[in-house]
Amino acid sequence: MIRARRSVVATATAALALASSMFATPAISAADPAPAAPAEPAPTITVPDPVPLPTSADAPGSPLATLLSTMGEGVEGANDLGCVPSPDHPRPVVLVHGTGTGMYPTWVYVAPELARLGYCVYALNYGAAQGYFDPERTVWGVSDIERSAVELGTFVDAVREHTGSEQVDLVGHSQGGVVSRQYLKFEGGTDATDPSRNPVRNLVMLGATNHGTTFNGLQQLYTVLAVLGVTNGNDAVAELLFRGSNLGAAGQQQLIGSRMLSNLNEGGDTLPGVTYTSIATRHDQIVTPPESSFLRPGPDAEVHNVWVQDGCPDSPADHSTILVRPESLHLVKSALDPGYAAAHAVPCDLPENG
Repeated sequence: MIRARRSVVATATAALALASSMFATPAISAADPAPAAPAEPAPTITVPDPVPLPTSADAPGSPLATLLSTMGEGVEGANDLGCVPSPDHPRPVVLVHGTGTGMYPTWVYVAPELARLGYCVYALNYGAAQGYFDPERTVWGVSDIERSAVELGTFVDAVREHTGSEQVDLVGHSQGGVVSRQYLKFEGGTDATDPSRNPVRNLVMLGATNHGTTFNGLQQLYTVLAVLGVTNGNDAVAELLFRGSNLGAAGQQQLIGSRMLSNLNEGGDTLPGVTYTSIATRHDQIVTPPESSFLRPGPDAEVHNVWVQDGCPDSPADHSTILVRPESLHLVKSALDPGYAAAHAVPCDLPENG
């Protein structure tokens, strides 16, 4: 029996090669495309250097500065404490990263692009845990999603207070979309009595795990181990699979059929007063199947489910490069400002940023 358990644990360990390669940072590094993606050489993406985050000394008494001072590395274009929302873009944009990574490097292209258009852009790091193989390393986006939603709510409140804005817009990648929806539903992101008073007006998601994912086979492996009795009551194996691959508790919660996702989606995917845009790519190798990103519209909610390939059929965007492809960034800009799409053609023929 001991030999059998060791054999299965060895199988679980081998699976980390797949999971770790899929979730390795930087988040925007080019991953191998899914088999259906157009055949082309993998692009080389240059990742800009991180920038220092503001500290409490930069804005004494500011809760936002205090929060940011604990969050490690920042990105150009985000967290300018002197930014004043303009009449053209009155709502600050809060960027919510995904699993096993942080604001850097997730938003190194999105944040500067939005700032260039005149948005006040803010980004947080959430869901911290110690690295499984390196306890001295902090890994972001891996702890309990319900707790991460509380962290997001605290950050949004601080942004609203700092900028004097009644509402913000959220842009979330991968788990960031789910954390945002958890905040909207359970942690004060909407006002059920008066949706016009919602703290959030728009939620834009890129490759979100809204209805769960198999993680390209990791869920099937976890199920097999459970059937064999290895994961039942054996937290070490589950921890090896999920923490060892930088997925953590949040990874388990994003599996299809998880308790957290069932609670989140019970009674409908949307809430009144929020405009939802879910952007997905047909070549997503992390959100499997990719269409699980899409939302079912509920009462008094506006939902736009969009494939990147709707506008650019040959786009090779995958789960990571959706963050740097000009055609997907065009969709983000258009979701935040419908007038942008009317004034700008979809940039299907432009090369990747970087």
